[in-house]
Amino acid sequence: MIRNVIFDWSGTLVDDLPAVWQATNYVLVQSECSEMTLEQFRAEFCLPFTLFYDKHTPHVALPQLEKWFHSRFRQVQDSISELPHAREFLEFCRERGLRTFLLSTVNPEHFAVQERMTGFGGYFERPYLGVRDKRKRIHEILEENHLAPKETMFVGDMQHDVETARHGGIHSCAVLTGYNTLAQLRAAKPDLLVEHLGELRRILQETGLELKPRPHRPDSVPVVTVGALVFDSAGRMLLLRTHKWSDLWGIPGGKIKWGEAALEALRREIKEETSLDITGIQFVLVQDCIHSKEFYKDAHFVLLNYTCRCAGAPEVVLNEEAREFRWVTMEQARALPLNGPTQTLLSAVDA
Repeated sequence: MIRNVIFDWSGTLVDDLPAVWQATNYVLVQSECSEMTLEQFRAEFCLPFTLFYDKHTPHVALPQLEKWFHSRFRQVQDSISELPHAREFLEFCRERGLRTFLLSTVNPEHFAVQERMTGFGGYFERPYLGVRDKRKRIHEILEENHLAPKETMFVGDMQHDVETARHGGIHSCAVLTGYNTLAQLRAAKPDLLVEHLGELRRILQETGLELKPRPHRPDSVPVVTVGALVFDSAGRMLLLRTHKWSDLWGIPGGKIKWGEAALEALRREIKEETSLDITGIQFVLVQDCIHSKEFYKDAHFVLLNYTCRCAGAPEVVLNEEAREFRWVTMEQARALPLNGPTQTLLSAVDA
């Protein structure tokens, strides 16, 4: 049974990725190196962060790099916000009497600002901040606080967090809300991989605080979903990039609820994910999606795919499920890294 939870901060409880990316690009420019796109930064950045700088700026002393980084970070950290489901999960831990700790590389000065912004500081029994290599502190944390490894879980968004948990002999849970991609986290082999803290809370509730995969049920049925290519008045289509589909581009949609008609589900899902109302719905095809490696967990979907038009102005407001969106032509869509089901749908529409 899990009785203790150690949290990472950045990418697990707060979204500081844009701010860290901007500050890192400032460091690279000052070091006379090329800036990185967000995708390049996520692919390259690692912990301990000294490894990142050793690779890209070996000609600049670390104190100077840190001076540049922190000066720029102070200017952009107002963009930082709490991640969806983070507050609810912290409340869940408090209600269940779980002991909670923080183990993070975040600078104590920056944490003080972000803690005031979020109010999260009061949830932790003790924060361990400014830790460059978490593996070197994990045993000390367990000993100082008398934490039994088999009752302790480390929740983080990076390979280093999973490696730290393994080094300390404790359970690991990786979340897809931060810096590392699905492929990177899978390679680290965490005990559990979840989309966000809301999913972790649901699992702990269902298992009675046991961190173990739910057993495969041979009598379970496929999940039926709806999704659509949404077109605007100019004939462009809406594509979204999501954590759970390996950061590939796809269409908005989701699961049909019990007692809900397919078209009702489609309107609801697109409204929830994009804030758009739709009209002119037309069925295109049905797809099987079984054990897709692109999806973050093993699943069997039956995908009902449609086309439709945006009713009104194409003003998209994303919920927490997607990272970004684009209105694109068919040619532009073909040039993007698309998930498999979306490729099939585009081929059917473009036939």
